[in-house]
Amino acid sequence: MKLNAAALITVFLLSLSLSFPLEGKCCAADYTIAPADVLEISIWGEQELTRQLVVRPDGKVSFPLIGDLTVAGKTTAQVKSLVEKKIRSFIPEASATVIVSQLGSLQYYVIGKVAKPGMFNVSRSLSVLQALALAGGLTTFADEDSISVIRYKDGKVLHLPFDYSEVKHGKNLQQDIMLERGDVVLVP
Repeated sequence: MKLNAAALITVFLLSLSLSFPLEGKCCAADYTIAPADVLEISIWGEQELTRQLVVRPDGKVSFPLIGDLTVAGKTTAQVKSLVEKKIRSFIPEASATVIVSQLGSLQYYVIGKVAKPGMFNVSRSLSVLQALALAGGLTTFADEDSISVIRYKDGKVLHLPFDYSEVKHGKNLQQDIMLERGDVVLVP
């Protein structure tokens, strides 16, 4: 099987980037809960207080005895502390466990001239280059100079250019930004 130079560089850069933890993204405790994630919340010793809950679009979940809790934008440790605080009026020595049992929110889309276009649901943030590698790399006729990231933020559409031909030659590497939830990588 023959690989072209661009594919080899992509594989090398992806393996290199996965070898080093990303600043601020190294630990599960750093994961920020978002709508569509599935949480398992339980109270130790209280079998009837174990629930699997989908985070609603408003960022909340409903838990017995304490009602709605805003969990989006918080870590599991913060939600654990919140649940324990709220439930202590009913169970004084309550000890909660909060687990993200299914990620529903870290979704990225890669469309256009890549080997495997589609939606990718991943467990951690990715850079543009990593997302392209997950999509199988660029096809032969892809326009390496005109790739862009489409980002929807605060009701606006942002267009962030990405020049793959520069990155594969080790130039202008700062354009290999970290993707955010819902970003679309467009490869013309």
